[in-house]
Amino acid sequence: MRDCIFCNLDDSRIKFESEFFLSIDDLYPVTKGHTLIISKRHAESFFDLSQQEKHDLIIFLDFHKNQLIENDNSISGFNIGVNDGKDAGQTIMHFHMHLIPRRKGDSEDPTGGVRGVIPEKQKY
Repeated sequence: MRDCIFCNLDDSRIKFESEFFLSIDDLYPVTKGHTLIISKRHAESFFDLSQQEKHDLIIFLDFHKNQLIENDNSISGFNIGVNDGKDAGQTIMHFHMHLIPRRKGDSEDPTGGVRGVIPEKQKY
């Protein structure tokens, strides 16, 4: 699509590629190493991906997790997230997954993890 920023990425931003995905550093990282995994094909939603793309996504995700841990032994966990749809916080309507490395002490109390998208629901 002509006006989609992920369809028009500058090649210099691309870290790695697979058959169906590419990865870049997030321009507004939550933590050091925050990576975006983006579909090469313009698909707005995770649910628009083919089974072959979903299979490749898991392999690509594992690859990145291993790369990050290999290069930074302070990583002790990950948040993996997809904002799917405007009401879920998606601002770029092109499928992308966030891989966010976590480290001991980077949050006072990480309990609830991704439940924090609705702050009053995070602690249970």
